[in-house]
Amino acid sequence: QVQLAESGGGLVQAGDSLRISCKTSGRTGGSYAMGWFRQAPGKEREFVAAISRNGGSTSYADFMRGRSTISRDNAENTVYLQMNSLKPEDTAVYYCARRAIVYSTIARTADEYAQWGQGTQVTVSS
Repeated sequence: QVQLAESGGGLVQAGDSLRISCKTSGRTGGSYAMGWFRQAPGKEREFVAAISRNGGSTSYADFMRGRSTISRDNAENTVYLQMNSLKPEDTAVYYCARRAIVYSTIARTADEYAQWGQGTQVTVSS
């Protein structure tokens, strides 16, 4: 059973930076594209960023483009999301997810991901 575990969330001030991580159990290496989503209280889960299997292709939500970088270390089975210039509206639980289909391309919709982590809380104070 594959498990995804996010870490690195916390309470930061507006303008700060934060890097969150997602480690996948098992030797999956670079077989799956990965994504980050977030969900704020009372709102639907929304796409944040995605990365291809080898890290050569990435995609960002408009609200994160220019302020964040998604990356991965396949040797460590870990995906990262570096977020800069954080805003109070970035406050949410951030989830990492793995594509449902092995060797598939990146995707921006939640229903194309099959495995999800438990999430890590990011709170940005004003």
